[in-house]
Amino acid sequence: GIRDSVASRGLGDVYKRQLIKLLDADLLERNGDLQQSYNVHNQTDYINHVVIAYFGDEAVGCASFKLIDDSTVEIKRMFVRPEFRGTGIASLVLTELEVWAVEEGFLHAILETGINNPKAIRFYQKQGYTTIPNYPPYTGNPNSICMAREI
Repeated sequence: GIRDSVASRGLGDVYKRQLIKLLDADLLERNGDLQQSYNVHNQTDYINHVVIAYFGDEAVGCASFKLIDDSTVEIKRMFVRPEFRGTGIASLVLTELEVWAVEEGFLHAILETGINNPKAIRFYQKQGYTTIPNYPPYTGNPNSICMAREI
């Protein structure tokens, strides 16, 4: 079952690309033309910290973090396949990512999500994230919600 899902650390290029394509399609459907303005901030080429959740041999969720400064990481590209949402996969992936960041000496995590994704906002709030002023490059963007927590 879902409890047997495994979160794996690493680049997982094939699965990451597969899941990221699904994430990009989901965001395009959710945000329409507005999504184009975010794509420049969603490149994964420079990200080396990726967690992928597997159900059996199938990659079902992923997230990554990028380094912001000596104490802060930014959670990026969080995604769970629609048929696995509500099963605990997102919590598994985010927890593993935060543990990894702590192991590397980071103290804070920040993230951005869109106002058109209320389920994500509620999820992050349940995980202890609180709304903060939008940080660059989202400063002044009324469609973005930035959040943070100590990890």
